[in-house]
Amino acid sequence: MIILGLTGPSGTGKTTVAEMALDMGFEVIDCDKAAAEVTTNKELLNNLEKAFAGVVTNGILDRKALAEKAFATDEKTNLLNSIMLPVIVQNINEKINAAKDRGVTHLLLDAPTLYESGEDKKCTAVIAVLAEKSIRKARILKRDNLNETQLESRLKAAKADDFYLQRAQHIIYNNGDLADFKAKTTEILKKFKEN
Repeated sequence: MIILGLTGPSGTGKTTVAEMALDMGFEVIDCDKAAAEVTTNKELLNNLEKAFAGVVTNGILDRKALAEKAFATDEKTNLLNSIMLPVIVQNINEKINAAKDRGVTHLLLDAPTLYESGEDKKCTAVIAVLAEKSIRKARILKRDNLNETQLESRLKAAKADDFYLQRAQHIIYNNGDLADFKAKTTEILKKFKEN
């Protein structure tokens, strides 16, 4: 099975790449959805509440409150990852194995924390989508309805472009020219689909 990793900071256009991959016949695993699925795990919720008091009420995770607290410092972001990633990875691995069992030949793993989780080791290759900070900022504001403080903490928690440039085999820039962005994406996806 060919597994393409898809990663990059928030607001770069990873969702567009994932939708294009789906249209081209890739199965797509959305790791943000996988992360949301595990938030009913009682042990995970207890651990999150212990680490970030006030983020779980009546067994329900307040994702916005968690984001505010977890993205406040690098140390807290690392703490969040140490609690969440093992549980998310287990869920993702179950999905990958189920896809293999169904005979899926091409899979795209849409994972913002691909490298942090170690899931990049399962990938044939990795695509990173990057964009200028000002463009990302505008997209995130439009999409997620955040206030300025929430936005700044999200941007601060993101890895620098160099992190992706040093690790990913394919880089796609999405700075506003949609036709160019889609053409480059199609070219990369086709290369692996025809393999």
